[in-house]
Amino acid sequence: MTLRKGEKMTISIQEHMAIDVCPGPIKPIKQISDYFPRFPRGLPATVGRSSALRSTVSQSSVSPAEAPREEDEDVDQLFGAYGTTPTEQPAKCQAPEEVVDPEGYESDDCTTLGTLDFSLLYDQENNALHCTINKAKLPKLDYKKGLKPMDHNGLADPYVKLHLLPGASKANKLRTKTLRNTLNPTWNETLTYYGITDEDMIRKTLRISVCDEDKFRHNEFIGETRIPLKKLKPNQTKNFNICLEKQLPIDKTEDKSLEERGRILISLKYSSQKQGLLVGIIRCAHLAAMDANGYSDPYVKTYLKPDEDKKSKHKTAVKKKTLNPEFNEEFCYEIKHGDLAKKTLEVTVWDYDIGKSNDFIGGVVLGINAKGERLKHWFDCLKNKDKKIERWHTLTNELPGAVLSD
Repeated sequence: MTLRKGEKMTISIQEHMAIDVCPGPIKPIKQISDYFPRFPRGLPATVGRSSALRSTVSQSSVSPAEAPREEDEDVDQLFGAYGTTPTEQPAKCQAPEEVVDPEGYESDDCTTLGTLDFSLLYDQENNALHCTINKAKLPKLDYKKGLKPMDHNGLADPYVKLHLLPGASKANKLRTKTLRNTLNPTWNETLTYYGITDEDMIRKTLRISVCDEDKFRHNEFIGETRIPLKKLKPNQTKNFNICLEKQLPIDKTEDKSLEERGRILISLKYSSQKQGLLVGIIRCAHLAAMDANGYSDPYVKTYLKPDEDKKSKHKTAVKKKTLNPEFNEEFCYEIKHGDLAKKTLEVTVWDYDIGKSNDFIGGVVLGINAKGERLKHWFDCLKNKDKKIERWHTLTNELPGAVLSD
């Protein structure tokens, strides 16, 4: 075989690396990097993950005399992996993916969206669900992971909002305060749903979303989690520290029979001192929205019927733009205790409108002709003089014999 120019250098490489030289024209080379201009950055995944190569790249303390020997060994491994000759260009491969980034976040969906620490407590006696939002750990911006940019400084203005599903979004919406310029927010804030029944704890789910507030654009969704309330035990606090997930669709085909007009907390007490029935309108929860802005301007009216003189009407103040109003007002009906068994208490909730008729939201009737909790509430009041008894009641669309106009 006749060797051309560059033969001597080729033979030295052959002797040093024990690589067979393919017959044919051989171009002169000056250094090993002529064959692999991106070595070691472009190594295939199988080679890039080897501890020998990683130490060669990362350790800057290797002496110049040792470096070429290690480089030759790496090339031997490279040729062995690919079975190529010096005249062939190796296939181009991507660098190995990082398992852990410099900030300590793993590259799965869980830690990409962040984590949330919170606790839930169902107070069965007071029909309340307490949601304590403790803290969150949000990821830094990483465009390689597909995260949407939040603020230009790489931070966020996070807040947490709660929804009970199924149910009207605004009627069931609670939210924390917003914390500025942080990826490690600590709220330590308790949000409470009132009027929660044992039935709710069986069929409802709590949706917890973390968002980034933006004054000039729409708020950005970061991540969410959903907790079926049936996982909670009454009067026992349950702690959670879980990973946020991507936004899940909300079922729009909910059972219409589950729709409600809202709930109302009423207290009853027969006062021997005042010789009358004390009716307390404490608060409402999850009212139906009657206005175009998605809210209502609710107030409550009460009647003790039959009302021959039409003097039994009482009305609370109007609470503006809310679906969870708190009234804390009490009315007194002067009546003998023995006559209460013949009476019926009618409670209605209305939406106040200016310049047109007020809208009926819902109502409830308590008395000896009522059923379930409404009958039990009335009976307990008659049985226990001078004792205030509070109960939550579900509002209905219609009231028997009621005039649904104000």
